[in-house]
Amino acid sequence: MKKETKTEKTNAKMIISGKRKTAVAKLTLSLGKGNVFFNYLPYQELNTFHRLAILEPLRIFEKTLGPLEHDFFIKVSGGGKEAQIQAARLAIARALVRITGSEVLRKAYLSYDRNMIVQDSRRKEASKPGDSAPRSKRQKSYR
Repeated sequence: MKKETKTEKTNAKMIISGKRKTAVAKLTLSLGKGNVFFNYLPYQELNTFHRLAILEPLRIFEKTLGPLEHDFFIKVSGGGKEAQIQAARLAIARALVRITGSEVLRKAYLSYDRNMIVQDSRRKEASKPGDSAPRSKRQKSYR
């Protein structure tokens, strides 16, 4: 009897999310040939820097564990374009770590860039009560 590996068990679709600022990326993972679709478009139609950012986790995976056998369908909403790309990148890396269960891959991502696995927790500072801006102080008059 053939022993199943973790990648063979993922015949069903898997949904993983990634967040950056207010952008939320929902990634649907299925078996395939390594195609990546970003908001229903193939990743090749993105500009150069965005395409490279999306491909970073995939290249690290191929360097560490070999060829890729999954298709990625990423739907991103909210935030700006850069935050959407970073959220998608986070979702791809998390999905690859989850389906393989590889600690070697996780450490490779963390050593390359911590934000590939760990979500950036920085948020906009809230406005203070009675003032207009988060950091501005009321002016004082001495005369």
